Amino acid sequence: MALNIYIYFNGNCEEAMNFYQGATGGTIDAIQRYGDAPMGTGDSYKDKILHAVMTIYGSKVMFSDASEKRHISAGDNFSLALDFKSDEDIINAFNALSAGGQITMPLQDTFWGARFGMCADKFGINWMFNFDKPKK
Repeated sequence: MALNIYIYFNGNCEEAMNFYQGATGGTIDAIQRYGDAPMGTGDSYKDKILHAVMTIYGSKVMFSDASEKRHISAGDNFSLALDFKSDEDIINAFNALSAGGQITMPLQDTFWGARFGMCADKFGINWMFNFDKPKK
């Protein structure tokens, strides 16, 4: 299992990533835009960042523009993201960390080939859970 940080922005994610890349010498490993996803979005948001990954000083940091319907503030603009190696492990961790908290996205299969879910724990910390399913 790996633990990573996932940071959200209000439409200026790409600007922030470029700043962090220049400031740290990090490498942008992947970018997916809202317009590339099957769920669709308005024209003004299609070029915004749905999901991006950057390596900074050997650590993976993930980025996204918050959805059009969500305005974030400093302090609620991050999640701790857990990457799992088995279905059993993701289910156990999701159930444990969401107990007494709020499930914001139940564990489910996704269009990118993973099982994924999100919650805020009973202390208000946001968590993401991802298990990339084995390719058949």
